[in-house]
Amino acid sequence: MIRFILVAAFVILFLIVSIPLMLVEWIIGKFNMDIKNRSSLAIVNWAFRGCLFFSGVKITVIGEENVPKDVPVLYIGNHRSYFDILLTYTRVPRPTGYIAKDSMEKIPLLNIWMKNLHCLFLNRENLKEGMKTILAAIEKVKSGISICIFPEGTRNKENDTFLPFHQGSFKIAEKGKCPLIPIAINNAADIFEDHLPKIKKTHVVIEYGKPIDMSLMDRDEKKDISNIVLKEIQTMYFKNKELV
Repeated sequence: MIRFILVAAFVILFLIVSIPLMLVEWIIGKFNMDIKNRSSLAIVNWAFRGCLFFSGVKITVIGEENVPKDVPVLYIGNHRSYFDILLTYTRVPRPTGYIAKDSMEKIPLLNIWMKNLHCLFLNRENLKEGMKTILAAIEKVKSGISICIFPEGTRNKENDTFLPFHQGSFKIAEKGKCPLIPIAINNAADIFEDHLPKIKKTHVVIEYGKPIDMSLMDRDEKKDISNIVLKEIQTMYFKNKELV
């Protein structure tokens, strides 16, 4: 329970102390958006690393060399834990926005940092609004911002299972003309979700698959892209189970 208290205290303290930084970031963005993007990335990376430190998480990373550093990408991953965001965001080499559920936009202070990081908020109940979010993500990619999405649509609460991947998520890579990077995350739910409210010292394995260029695919492959990526993530996931 002490880890939960430490993480919660760290997050609350960071959000309060960072209020002046939010103002500084807003001013910087008025003059140079690239500097703001890089500084916001560095600040939040530091905060997320602090959370992982207090959580006692050990991370093994495989295939990180597969992630291009010179172009934006679409990250596609399985989703079992809120910690998936912290675990993967601390690895990104360039500004990256996450697609999150719209309820997170209502959290004071946190929503400001999320917007600074180009996060987008998805209404899962409204197809029209959901399409607007996907279109906004395509524009982000075209402007040089990477996007991360968990296309199961929600946190999967069952170990070693996968929900179907929503096909619309992959339009971001197809229409944004960016590489698609599959991510397999093992054991993240053992940090927190599997034994609420305790945070447990845990070993997590993250593997990045090789980039997928949808522009090189034929029509049938593009139609089946959600299953293709799901199978690749499943292969990495079950291969790495023995490492956790």
